[in-house]
Amino acid sequence: MSLSPLLLEKSFDDLPGWGGDEHLPAFEAFRRSALHVPTKPYRSGALGVDFNAFAEAYAEARGVSPANQQQARAFFERHFVPMLVRPEAGGAGLVTGFYEPQVEASPVRTGRFVVPLMSRPADLVDVDDANRPQGMDPYLAFARRTADGPVEYFDRGAIERGALAGQGLEIAWLADKVDAFFIHVQGAARLAMTDGRLCRVTYAAKSGQRFTGPGKVLSEAGEIPLAEVTMQSIRAWFKAHPKRVDEILWQNRSYIFFRKADVDDAALGPIAAAKVPLTPGRSVAVDRLLHTFGTPFYIDAPTLTAFEAKPFRRLMIAQDTGSAITGPARGDLFAGSGDAAGEIAGVVRNAADFYALVPRALVGGAR
Repeated sequence: MSLSPLLLEKSFDDLPGWGGDEHLPAFEAFRRSALHVPTKPYRSGALGVDFNAFAEAYAEARGVSPANQQQARAFFERHFVPMLVRPEAGGAGLVTGFYEPQVEASPVRTGRFVVPLMSRPADLVDVDDANRPQGMDPYLAFARRTADGPVEYFDRGAIERGALAGQGLEIAWLADKVDAFFIHVQGAARLAMTDGRLCRVTYAAKSGQRFTGPGKVLSEAGEIPLAEVTMQSIRAWFKAHPKRVDEILWQNRSYIFFRKADVDDAALGPIAAAKVPLTPGRSVAVDRLLHTFGTPFYIDAPTLTAFEAKPFRRLMIAQDTGSAITGPARGDLFAGSGDAAGEIAGVVRNAADFYALVPRALVGGAR
């Protein structure tokens, strides 16, 4: 496996603000992947960053942790070479943000809590080229099992109108349909239950149809200018137009199913696609077909100041993915859990340069 020509070798001196970053939190996130991979290795991405080349760095990370920022920085400089990730279409890369919502929920339906979060239905099956019926949309990765074979699954509108009623799939009940929708978008949530418990739901499966964001629908309808589309502006529009919520949300046919999970460490996010808990401000979702989970990325987004009152220049670890995260220089930054994290994540849409830290063995060893 050879490295993609989209990766251009650089030096750490070329990384804007590298010396001013705090490298220890990034190491701690990297170490979580290092502790996981003996159980199940990550798949190598198509850009040629071979998972096996991380073996030496992972082995060291599983040992004694750095005592300070300087030692953490030295760890990354010792094991990796930075490479600029060039977008396929030229120009700059793009970062957005995501977070883990926290909302109040009830374990049972009440007069106030009427919107369910649902577990995976028994008739939802995975489909691929081996079992996809002729004529079925090749995009679909999930379908409904029937006696005549797989068929397209119920979409959001059908499910919210009762297509799955009576099956006992409800994990918890929310008071607000828009809150539930944004939990679907984020793929996880912390639930402050009315009985005093704090629990978590995470992604289990989806109905399979393509995602259509309400921001796109509202901008194309002339309701919100595209440049002003944020999670906050979308929520404000729904609050001002409560009778049109279903009209807009049902245009997104994709529906997400969840499973219960524990909140083992309140400082960390949910366990994501790389099978480790996400680290606020240090975990990034990438295109998993192109990139290898566990890869450190130094991200330079000088116009992004939502995380701090200064340009965003941080070392992040690739530990999640998403259907909207496509392309080599595309990332979704995990902002954390709760409303404050949502305020950050909801406004992130900034140009950025991506530098993948590639194991030295793949670029000719030490410089």
